[in-house]
Amino acid sequence: MGKLNFRDASITDLENIVEIYNSTISSRMVTADTENVSVKSRQKWFDDHNPSKRPLWVVENKSGETIGWASFQSFYGRAAYDATVEISIYLKTEQRGRGFGKQILRYCIDNAPKFGIKTLLGFIFSHNEPSLKLFRSFGFEDWGTLPNIANLDGQEYGLKILGKRIL
Repeated sequence: MGKLNFRDASITDLENIVEIYNSTISSRMVTADTENVSVKSRQKWFDDHNPSKRPLWVVENKSGETIGWASFQSFYGRAAYDATVEISIYLKTEQRGRGFGKQILRYCIDNAPKFGIKTLLGFIFSHNEPSLKLFRSFGFEDWGTLPNIANLDGQEYGLKILGKRIL
């Protein structure tokens, strides 16, 4: 598996970030998007991240190849929630199931306090057992369930909210 390198994403990474994101859509396991998104449509999302408060990291293997990305996104957009973020982790198709998610989640947890983050949230489909298992193995707890709120190809799915206090 090897050591991973995390670096702040630059605008030149956005196309690759979107490509990795789009690779998850067809599985109907990770995102509620049902069609590929464009680089242009993700520009504001990219701009909302910044290295000093809401990082978007590109994850590279020891050879310098991008294998995925991770981000912290503000929760609910209100000042009182400033110390709470949603964590997102996305891996290239061929990198999934190889233990990289564990390394990335550990990095995110370890680095959260540097950004004034006290609470991490994961929004995970109820049927996405691999991701639920990963987050729970790091001490994330079930904080809520929104039953049957996502309609993917005529099938309804629930959403779990998992949370972890850091400080």
